[in-house]
Amino acid sequence: MADDRITLAHGAGGRLTQQLITDVFAPAFHNDVLAQLNDAALLSLQGQARLAFSTDAHVVQPLFFPGGDIGELAVFGTVNDLAMMGARPLWLAAAFVLEEGLPLNDLRHVVESMAAAAARAGVQLVAGDTKVVPRGQADGMYISVAGVGLVPEGVHVAAHAAQPGDVVLVNAPIAAHGMAVMLQREGLRMDADLESDAAPLYDVVAALLAAAPHTHTLRDATRGGLATVLVEIAQAAHVGVLVRETDIPVHPVAQEACALLGLDPMYVANEGVFVAFVPPEEAESALCALRAHPLGRQVRAIGEVMDAPAGQVVLETALGARRLLPMLSGNLLPRIC
Repeated sequence: MADDRITLAHGAGGRLTQQLITDVFAPAFHNDVLAQLNDAALLSLQGQARLAFSTDAHVVQPLFFPGGDIGELAVFGTVNDLAMMGARPLWLAAAFVLEEGLPLNDLRHVVESMAAAAARAGVQLVAGDTKVVPRGQADGMYISVAGVGLVPEGVHVAAHAAQPGDVVLVNAPIAAHGMAVMLQREGLRMDADLESDAAPLYDVVAALLAAAPHTHTLRDATRGGLATVLVEIAQAAHVGVLVRETDIPVHPVAQEACALLGLDPMYVANEGVFVAFVPPEEAESALCALRAHPLGRQVRAIGEVMDAPAGQVVLETALGARRLLPMLSGNLLPRIC
């Protein structure tokens, strides 16, 4: 780690986050479940049922942004980690770190938003905790949420399971969430409105798995954006991934905002976007099922899995050239999830 100090980039979901995991957390907490490094841990109950278990911390700034707020984000972010294991989310527990001076009405708004998000996602918030820290130490509030879900029989998805020949699908245009938060924080205005894409993904994932039951890998493209998620999967599965720039859907207003600020939408966080690695014989069924769901109407097949280069992602540009697509390095957009 640079200068042996934590930087904001260590929390951005890219290369330095992976370095923290491999150098600090994984050696200290090593076990067979954690070593899978999926979005959620898979736990078996006496061979009878499989549970997915995950936790997520949310530190977005500002607390309220077009299309959502930190409360809604905390619920959807956690249930989506469960959904990426094919699990039906069931229960949540939330811990609130509140800053002294936070307006009580802001807290009420966030709590009500969380309740509505939980109802929409079909989960119950069944436990919680609250702490208060001195003024200036928590950006208003931080929320950490843990979640438990049930994995249906026959569903087996994992980051390391992607196979050569798999078709790579993206359910929706990228970059809306990160740019909506960024524009709000910086007080910038675009010609058209831009809202976060935050949404609960289990229903659309269930539709996908019903149509493509042998789907190998699911991952939501949150911190680090689509590019980082693709590299993580390529490294976990020891495969190569080829994606075509012209096939990658980007929210048009978010794309304009990225161009204005000199940012690459491939590295911008999303909260309603996931990638699916589907066997080629099930790809058309998967596309049809996703297009029939509101959160998959703009699904695109963006590439395929190859034997090589193992652990790397190749981007075919609009001009037909090819280049390696690296994992996020540095801190692109702090405080967006």
